[in-house]
Amino acid sequence: MGLHPTIRGMTFSTISALSPLDGRYAGKLNALRPLMSEQGYMHRRVQVEVAWFIALSDCGFAEFKPLSPGARTYLMGLVKHFSETDGEAIKEIEKTTNHDVKAVEYWIKSKFESRPELLRAGEFVHFACTSEDINNTSHALQLRSARDVVLLPALDRLLLKLREMAHAFAEVPMLSRTHGQTASPTTVGKEIANVVVRLQTASDRIASIKILAKMNGAVGNYNAHLSAWPDYDWEAFSKRVVETPEPLGLGLTFQPFSIQIEPHDYMAELFDAVARANTILIDWSRDVWGYVSLGYFKQKLKDGEVGSSTMPHKVNPIDFENAEGNLGLANAMLRHLSEKLPISRWQRDLTDSTVLRNMGVALGYAVLAYQSLNTGLGKLEINEAAIAADLDASWEVMAEPIQTVMRRYGLPQPYEQLKKFTRGEPMTRELMQGFIANLAIPEAEKQRLLAMTPASYTGKAAELARRV
Repeated sequence: MGLHPTIRGMTFSTISALSPLDGRYAGKLNALRPLMSEQGYMHRRVQVEVAWFIALSDCGFAEFKPLSPGARTYLMGLVKHFSETDGEAIKEIEKTTNHDVKAVEYWIKSKFESRPELLRAGEFVHFACTSEDINNTSHALQLRSARDVVLLPALDRLLLKLREMAHAFAEVPMLSRTHGQTASPTTVGKEIANVVVRLQTASDRIASIKILAKMNGAVGNYNAHLSAWPDYDWEAFSKRVVETPEPLGLGLTFQPFSIQIEPHDYMAELFDAVARANTILIDWSRDVWGYVSLGYFKQKLKDGEVGSSTMPHKVNPIDFENAEGNLGLANAMLRHLSEKLPISRWQRDLTDSTVLRNMGVALGYAVLAYQSLNTGLGKLEINEAAIAADLDASWEVMAEPIQTVMRRYGLPQPYEQLKKFTRGEPMTRELMQGFIANLAIPEAEKQRLLAMTPASYTGKAAELARRV
């Protein structure tokens, strides 16, 4: 069990965590925590400050000569090897500064003390920057990493599993239900294929969103920059730092117009896109829950695992319930983020600051849900006998093809005839085939209808399932 720092003499463990993300589910979010925690935030702040500082040394200013290879390696090492101890040191400085960005600046300068070359250039750390130049760019780096390293791979794992299931069950016929009532048959694989296509589209949208950053000073006009070197192209410089690939630059997309803060529209777009993917998965979680309830799927249990505390026969679909609940929590936070963040009074206020600190929480609930879904899907075992029995008990669904063939051959009131024959009455193979036998249609067509069963009436479902 992981231990948290001592506070007023008390040592906190994971069971003392206020959030289940850092408590009960802490181990499941180890990949996200270094990226989206305050430690991750400070790490990215150091990265931005170092990239800016090194780039300034290459501007050709007489007052700041190009850094030596050794100095560059040392500075990049501060980023590469940034540790929790370093983060704690910054927090200690913040106790005095009461300003988290200034604390980062002072920490970097403290690392220059034994290096005269860097010590002489110390005042170029954070040069012409406002705090938000550092913060918004750090947030962008955090979000890009969380998206590319954790979120999208988790969705890819889900997509891989769902594709496998769509192909494996492409030809397994299944009764459909629309409005909760029996409807034209499909196949298990085709229903899963529908989810694959929706989720792939949503995932592609998440991946396509440009992650933006600005480095243009206090209100976005390069005022301070131009006061020092009025003839230098600071906009081009800023763009170069933002867009040059890591490690020399930041590898983001330059935002040329901003107030003091990057306006966060891209964040809203990203969070909305993640929420849309989550909504698809809520829909799917509920559907699977229903299929488990119908007995279409059984669930594998580990030795010793309990399904119900009192009813020994039960195996509850907890992974899908867990996923649905956590996806809902994720979306509540993601939607607040997307609605709040693009709004700032005049050039800026601080209402975004505390909200932004919860980005990792919102994404954490999503990632947790993806893991639950993947676990749940891995436990499913198809019950073809139960699916087949449900189909065989639902011969009323054959009314659709019968009335459609009747329409083809111009028989009177085909829909109305089938409605009268089937509605409210239990249908069997014998009753449906007896109706067909009395139809005035070509014999070949009659034989084709007589050979048709609910299990064979699946159209192109299998082909469509194999296509994804």
